[in-house]
Amino acid sequence: MTDKTATLGSLPLPASSSSPATVSGADTRPQGFLLRIVGAAAFAHLLNDLIQAMLPSVYPMLKDQFSLSFGQIGMIALTYQVTASLLQPWIGLYTDKHPKPYLLPSGMVMTALGIVLLATAGSYPMLLVASAVVGIGSATFHPEASRVARMASGGRFGTAQSTFQVGGNTGSAIGPLLTAAIVIPHGQRAIAWFVVVALVAIGVLSRLTGWTLAHGQAQLKGLARSQGEGLSGRRIVQAIVVICILMFAKFVYIASFTNYFTFYLIQRFGLAVQESQMFLFLFLASVALGTFAGGPVGDRIGRKAVIWISFLGVAPFALLLPHANLFWTAVLASVVGLVMSSAFAALVVYAQEAAPGRVGMVSGLMFGLMFGIGGIGAAGLGHLADVHGIVWVYGVTSFLPLLGLATAFLPSNRKRADARRSGA
Repeated sequence: MTDKTATLGSLPLPASSSSPATVSGADTRPQGFLLRIVGAAAFAHLLNDLIQAMLPSVYPMLKDQFSLSFGQIGMIALTYQVTASLLQPWIGLYTDKHPKPYLLPSGMVMTALGIVLLATAGSYPMLLVASAVVGIGSATFHPEASRVARMASGGRFGTAQSTFQVGGNTGSAIGPLLTAAIVIPHGQRAIAWFVVVALVAIGVLSRLTGWTLAHGQAQLKGLARSQGEGLSGRRIVQAIVVICILMFAKFVYIASFTNYFTFYLIQRFGLAVQESQMFLFLFLASVALGTFAGGPVGDRIGRKAVIWISFLGVAPFALLLPHANLFWTAVLASVVGLVMSSAFAALVVYAQEAAPGRVGMVSGLMFGLMFGIGGIGAAGLGHLADVHGIVWVYGVTSFLPLLGLATAFLPSNRKRADARRSGA
């Protein structure tokens, strides 16, 4: 039965007198899927990614205000995403050996500082600095919060990861709407209102830190018995190469939407900025829904099956999208977001199962790859848009899902049967 006392609503204090009890005896058994803990991690992810989604949403306003080129917009995206990506695996590797639960609220403090800098920046270099600071906050958040979600999974790793990730995708979908309602009508200074979101996130993450200090090690000890053997060193290298190819295809294509879909709609269909934000919201909401579905399905049918469906299933819709009218563009973009997003939870859990005991490093690497590839892709796509036009870019990127054929070379994880059990 799930331990109802280990929830966010009744966190015991991390006093030294309680520590031995949490790591001995029956308390080391997996406690089942702790919905309030996973849900709180997902809510914090929503708040974090809501803030992150605000940045690309203000690109059109910043482009006009600072007379930036598409290439400079791409560099802002690259600065943020590469800063986030380079730090994440190292943070995860370090905290695998030396747990630092208080990094969660501390990282969100950095994010709040980045928001203030973005709201007050008076030049292009300061925009780059602000983006870098926000990236540092994101780098600190993702590996640690993903670890908490796995701790509370009760062995249902795919479901926990997809729940955690759908929080982020939901925040990414809400971010453009809040930006359109708050920032676009009132200008750059209104970005400072997002500090309120960061403060709420700091409160939630502080409570999660308390639960981690009191229960986290006991949960990890219990889950360790249900983990598979992982892959051999050679097969891990093969898996990493294939995952990098798949992540490249997924996140460069996703970057074309999150960073430039509004520009595409404005140029091709003559929409206003606020109208284009509604279409971006539709796409990002579909991404959130697809992410939520991908984890539980992967727990049942396997990670590789979900990855196959995600890439090859979306290819026909991606190839049709550059030739569609406005109505069908909305429909096809929604299908693309729904189907392709289902792969991420499967890829993360696959990698965690391939290297058990390195949850933080793997999570940091996976989220780091996501940000890094997305950042490089955003910068590259911005340059191509300057040279060839944004409509041409969408024609080229429509072929990226075909790289999903690389899934055929993904090794099969050796996994104990009880790793897919739900906690009872």
